[in-house]
Amino acid sequence: MSTFDQELDASGLNCPLPILRAKKTLASLATGQVLHIIATDPGSVKDFDAFAKQTGNELLESKEEGGKFHFLIKKG
Repeated sequence: MSTFDQELDASGLNCPLPILRAKKTLASLATGQVLHIIATDPGSVKDFDAFAKQTGNELLESKEEGGKFHFLIKKG
């Protein structure tokens, strides 16, 4: 796993809460900083992909590990 500046644990939350929390957390980060999000909602995979494209942020990594989904988003 790459390095990141902040972590957001959205485990147990269903769409759209992981995205909303990520959006709020990203707002507090500086451009170029990386947010690591942990989610358990399978729908979050396509949600974060679309979210990154729509917001101009970069989805660096998206993977599943032990039933949890991990995302690294770099603030654009």
